[in-house]
Amino acid sequence: MKSILIIEDDLTFNRMLKAWFAKKEYNVDSALTASAARKKIVEMQPEIVICDLRLPDGNGVTILKWIKQRYPEIVVIMMTGYADIQTAVSSIKAGAFDYISKPFNPEELFHKINESLMQIEARPVQKIKSTLLLPDSNEYFKGTSDTFKKLYEFVNLVAPTKLSVLIRGESGVGKEHIARMIHDNSECANGPFIAVDCGIISKELASSDFFGHIKGAFTGAINNKTGYFLSADKGTLFLDEIGNLPVNIQIHLLRVLQEKKVKPVGSEKEYDVDIRIISATNEDINFAVNNGYFRTDLYHRINEFTLEIPALRESIEDLPAYLRHFLKLSNKFLNKNVKDYTPEAMSILTKYDWPGNIRELKNIINRLTLISKGDYITADIIPEHFKKTTHFENPETFDVDEKKKIEDALHIAENNVLKASSILGIDTKTLYIKLKLYGISHD
Repeated sequence: MKSILIIEDDLTFNRMLKAWFAKKEYNVDSALTASAARKKIVEMQPEIVICDLRLPDGNGVTILKWIKQRYPEIVVIMMTGYADIQTAVSSIKAGAFDYISKPFNPEELFHKINESLMQIEARPVQKIKSTLLLPDSNEYFKGTSDTFKKLYEFVNLVAPTKLSVLIRGESGVGKEHIARMIHDNSECANGPFIAVDCGIISKELASSDFFGHIKGAFTGAINNKTGYFLSADKGTLFLDEIGNLPVNIQIHLLRVLQEKKVKPVGSEKEYDVDIRIISATNEDINFAVNNGYFRTDLYHRINEFTLEIPALRESIEDLPAYLRHFLKLSNKFLNKNVKDYTPEAMSILTKYDWPGNIRELKNIINRLTLISKGDYITADIIPEHFKKTTHFENPETFDVDEKKKIEDALHIAENNVLKASSILGIDTKTLYIKLKLYGISHD
C-alpha cells in the first residue's frame, strides 16, 4: 500500500483529502504545520507528499527543499490557491514532481499521483540511503580564506546582540546557513527560526502571510491564520530575498518593526512581538533604494549590521577543500566510496567560476559521485561547460533588440520585476542594471 502525507493547514480541506485517499486505499496521514510535517516525514518516510504552498509556520517551498535535501526519493506535489508563474517555477526548480492549483478535481490530483507512482516504480531497486545525509549544520564547510575568517568573526560579534542583520551575497553562497548560525548563537536561540522566501510572496496575500488573519476577514479565510511574525515571536524571522517585497508590504513591515506590534487582517486586536530580524538579498539593494524600488527607511531599519558572504570564486584557495568535503558527503548520501579526484578533474573544477556557488558545487559533486565508475572522479565525466572559462556578461554588449525584449517581458509581468526576470531567464540584479542602462521605467 502506497503511503502519502498531506501537509495542509486548512483542517476541513485536510480531512477531505484524507478521505479521498482513504477511499482509494492509500496509507495516508496528515500534518497541519511544517514543523509537524518534518516529524511525520522522519517517522513514516512516505512515498508521496502533497504539500500546500502556504503554511502557518513557513512556506511549502521551504519544506519541499528540506524534503529533497534529506529524502530525495520522496515525490512531492505542491498545491496552492494562489498560483502564479514564480511559485510554479520555484517549486519545480526546487524538485517538486508537479504543481496543482486549488480548487481542483480529485481525479486531476489522482492522475498526478498515478504519474508519480509510475516514476517511483521505474526507479532502480537499490534506493538511496537518504537518512545518511548529514544535517544542514554539518553540511556547511567553513572557508579558511581571509575573507571567510573575517565573516565568521563578524558573525560571532553580531550574534549575541539584538541588531537587525542584512546578509548580502550571490545566490547559492549559504545566506540562510549564516542566518541560522546567528540565531543559534543569539539570546533567542531557544525560540523559533522562521525562514520566509520573499520571492514567492503574493502581493494580494502578503499581509495575511506576514501578519495573519482572522476567520472571515476576506473570501477564502475559512480559518484563523497565525502569520510569520507571530509564529516567530521570541525567535528569529529570516526574510530571504527581501528586495522582492511588494512596496505596500514594505510599509507595513516598517510599522511592525518600529512599534513591535502585529494586527492580523480583519482583527481589531494588536499583539506584541519580540523578534530578531535577519534579512538577505542577492540583489544590488543600494541600487533598488536609490531608484525608489525599496524604501530607504526600511532599508536602514533592517540594515543595522551588514554581512557580506564572498562568492566561491573569491575563495579559490578553499576550492580543493570544498570539493573534497562535498565528495565525502556525496559518498554517504549515495552509499558510494569514491576516494578523490584525478589531478585533471581537480584542475578543471578549481578553474571553473562557479556562478551558482556552494549550491551548484554540491549538486554537481552529487552527480559526479553517482555516475563515477571507479575510485576517482575523472575529467571525462565532467560536463563540457565546466571546461570552458565563464565570464559575467557585460550588458553593454547586448544587441539593440534586448530593450524591446525587456519591455515586452515587463508588460507581460505587469511591471513585476521578479516575474519579468523569470521570463527573461536572468536574475533581478541583472535586470535592474539593464533597466537603468536602457532608461526603462517599470512604475
